[in-house]
Amino acid sequence: MEDEQSFSDICGGRLALQRRYYSPSCREFCLSCPRLSLRSLTAVTCTVWLAAYGLFTLCENSMILSAAIFITLLGLLGYLHFVKIDQETLLIIDSLGIQMTSSYASGKESTTFIEMGKVKDVVINEAIYMDPVEPHGISQVVPVFQSTKPRLDCLIEVYRSCQEILAHQKAASASP
Repeated sequence: MEDEQSFSDICGGRLALQRRYYSPSCREFCLSCPRLSLRSLTAVTCTVWLAAYGLFTLCENSMILSAAIFITLLGLLGYLHFVKIDQETLLIIDSLGIQMTSSYASGKESTTFIEMGKVKDVVINEAIYMDPVEPHGISQVVPVFQSTKPRLDCLIEVYRSCQEILAHQKAASASP
């Protein structure tokens, strides 16, 4: 079963949450943000090239124009390959673990896997509630959706579903 719902990020931008239910013990959450805007890309490129043309008219050195084109292209490629994340995915399987995948605009993917034996719990960051949290026995906290930064309503949807799977896993491991 699959469903999609729209949410907002912390800046008011549009996010799409796709939930895929493979079984009671396996769910996937894909949080997608809008693709790179052609308008913003054009604005940045024009600004850099106009500044370079202004320097060219003052210095009359054509290397300035060549450098502006080169810097713009390298900057765009670097931004698409290392910064701009189009989609973040959280896959939770109660018998295996949690896999987090970030898909960059260039097509590059970064994946992190945490074995279920190492997962103590899924929590929402205390900064949302503004209550101090004492980390009792927590060795490492792995944040999810770092790039898309969804609002609380979206995080609660993911949190409840993850808690259901963890409860299912604990019940399955407790029964003989």
